[in-house]
Order: sequence, then C-alpha cells, then structure tokens
Amino acid sequence: MESIFRAAFMYIFLMFIIRIAGTRTLSEMTTFDFILLLVIGDASQQAITSNDYSVINAVIVIMTFILMDMLLAYVKHKFERVERFIDGSPVILINNGKKNKKLMDKACIEDADLLEAARKLKGLERLEQIKYAILEKNGEITIIEK
Repeated sequence: MESIFRAAFMYIFLMFIIRIAGTRTLSEMTTFDFILLLVIGDASQQAITSNDYSVINAVIVIMTFILMDMLLAYVKHKFERVERFIDGSPVILINNGKKNKKLMDKACIEDADLLEAARKLKGLERLEQIKYAILEKNGEITIIEK
C-alpha cells in the first residue's frame, strides 16, 4: 500500500513540476535537459520504490501510474478549467504582425526562437513576415505568414 501512495504522490508532484517548468522547456530539449530528465527519473524511481525492488512492487507502481493517468484524463475531460491548468492553452505571441512582448517573456520565448520556427516551418527570414505566431499547448510554435 505504501508503494501506491508513493507513486501517486510522485505522479502529482512531477505533473506540477513539469507544468511549472513550462511546455517550451520540454519541446526544445538540450543535451543538458535530457541528462537532467534522466537524473529526475532516477531520483523519482528511488523515491517511489524505496528499498523494494521486487517485480510485484514494480507492477503496483506501474499500475498506479496508469490509473492516475486515466483518472486525470477523465477529470480533464469533465472539467475544462482543470484541463487548462494542467495542459495550458495556446498563447498568441505575434498577433496580426505585432509582437506581444509580455507573453513572450512569460513563455521564455525570444525573437530568435520565433525566427527559427519561421525558417523551419515557412522559410521566412524576418519577423515582419509573420502575421501570427502561436505557442501551442504542446510547446511547438505555429507560424502563419502574412
């Protein structure tokens, strides 16, 4: 029973930590971010399993994660506010050609990030060519050219 509580706590804790870190962080992972993710995974595993490395304990922990995920999906489906809190919502960074610096700063998006997305997605060379730039819920940037 202790493993269930440990797994449930770590699930909720990691969900909030990832939410605080922001979607942009996960979508543009650097080598250091990847290593940090591995360290977090190892630390989480140690916190969840304690000294019980049995197969049964692993099955209990995995089932707890799956059930927590299914429960969270159900709650998000029923309550839009919960979904917005957990998954976030799209953010318009450039609206009709005008940068929203306040939202860009909040999302930790620089002009260089927008230009990179514009080059990759649309082959654009300048910010002035962008009509809309939207930071999607999954952390990707959508570009709509003028």
